[in-house]
Amino acid sequence: MGTPLSPRSVVSACKEQLSSELSEEIVILNVKAGIYYGLDPVGTRVWKLVQTPRTVAEILEALLKEFDAAPADCEQDLMTLLGSLAGAGLIEVRQPSSTAKA
Repeated sequence: MGTPLSPRSVVSACKEQLSSELSEEIVILNVKAGIYYGLDPVGTRVWKLVQTPRTVAEILEALLKEFDAAPADCEQDLMTLLGSLAGAGLIEVRQPSSTAKA
């Protein structure tokens, strides 16, 4: 379907959407599709993080610092959410460019 997600994948919000924060949640409109999506407080935090391109690992690290969650559960939930956001056309997923290994 799209680019597969891995901890090194770089994700960022697509430009073709509008979002608005309502209390601790966020509502996103996919302008192309005309469909609204709602995110809970954790999803809202992820949405705020993807406004700047970041790796999945960076997002996971931020969530683990901010929320009381088991790392494996948090990673699984994050991958599921990012997969859903990508499938809805709300985020872009890229693999990092190949660079020399250190």
